[in-house]
Amino acid sequence: MRVAVTCPTVLIVPGLRDHVDDHWQTLLAARLERVRTVPPMGRENLDRAARVGAIEQTAREIDGPIIVVAHSGGVIMVAHWAQWTRRDVRGALLAAPPDFERPMPPGFPTTYALQAGGWLPVPRDLLPFPSIVAASRNDPLAEYDRVTSLAHAWGSQLVDLGNVGHLNPASGFGEWPRALPLIDELVDGTAAISDTHISAARI
Repeated sequence: MRVAVTCPTVLIVPGLRDHVDDHWQTLLAARLERVRTVPPMGRENLDRAARVGAIEQTAREIDGPIIVVAHSGGVIMVAHWAQWTRRDVRGALLAAPPDFERPMPPGFPTTYALQAGGWLPVPRDLLPFPSIVAASRNDPLAEYDRVTSLAHAWGSQLVDLGNVGHLNPASGFGEWPRALPLIDELVDGTAAISDTHISAARI
């Protein structure tokens, strides 16, 4: 069953991945009435400008306000995009941001490759819209304290998801039931602009 979202269109921004049928962002898109997805560009193309340009192009195709839902590297893309876009963004759900400024596990882009692709330094400017950073305690791509620091810099509300890995199929997700209530907070304007910790009994 598709779920209607009042007014804003949800703009889904994937990370450094191709299309994945069982990714929570893919499953979420299938449930929403008003939704657009930035086309995934895989892990090989590390041109940050091209990825940020793809967000802007998709955003310009949307009439009216936007709620951004980004995961992983998509969160860092949104942090770059937010510095110059003029689109009406009502809020952003930023899930499991990676720490691009420290070495990641084998198989993921190196710090050198990210630097060459224009990702670094990761923007730490206050985001110009309300945002929620959903953070994992055992994310292999970022230490919790580092994500907390990003959330504070961005002026984001911080939601502690507990031990959920990188919140992707490799970590057992699949559906992420908590996404819809968090989006509702942004739509309703009840998401706080702060670094307040919220313990989530259910992810």
